[in-house]
Amino acid sequence: MSRAMGSKYCVESSKEAEEFYGFVHDLLDSEIVNEMRNYRHHYDTSCFQHCLNVSYYNYLVCRKLGLDARKAARAGMLHDLFLYDWRERKRQHGELPHGFRHPYVALDNAKNYFELSEREEDMIVKHMWPLTLKIPKYAESYVIVMIDKYAAVLEMSVYYSNRFRAFIHGHIQHQGT
Repeated sequence: MSRAMGSKYCVESSKEAEEFYGFVHDLLDSEIVNEMRNYRHHYDTSCFQHCLNVSYYNYLVCRKLGLDARKAARAGMLHDLFLYDWRERKRQHGELPHGFRHPYVALDNAKNYFELSEREEDMIVKHMWPLTLKIPKYAESYVIVMIDKYAAVLEMSVYYSNRFRAFIHGHIQHQGT
């Protein structure tokens, strides 16, 4: 069962996430999207979990703003479909660093496996703006830029919160012996 960090709703089975799940269930069932589970992205968060976080919150914000929530959910789930460990992969001569390059790799991969609209393509390739230099064309593209940063901060916060709790728990246990 999948859940976005910070959400109490299981995307596959809760009434609250029913519309969201309807928009992305084919992606969640896809072998290529599930391959993202094999790659760590931010701290302890897998690339799959990060994309689920972005997808869910991107959907919520775009729905609230009256934007295309379906396309926002789908682009969020595919925005980091780069399928490599960016910490271990050696850059080729003349190749841009991961932060600049991966939106293009993700877009190419997404286009190879899924039919995308122009709006979804723009969201995927420009989610790292301003690093990607080209200005987002759609309101949903600006939303994913912000939601991607929000998700990264959320993932970092969960990681450090867990480490702090483990430290305190270990420290308290050590004092009790």
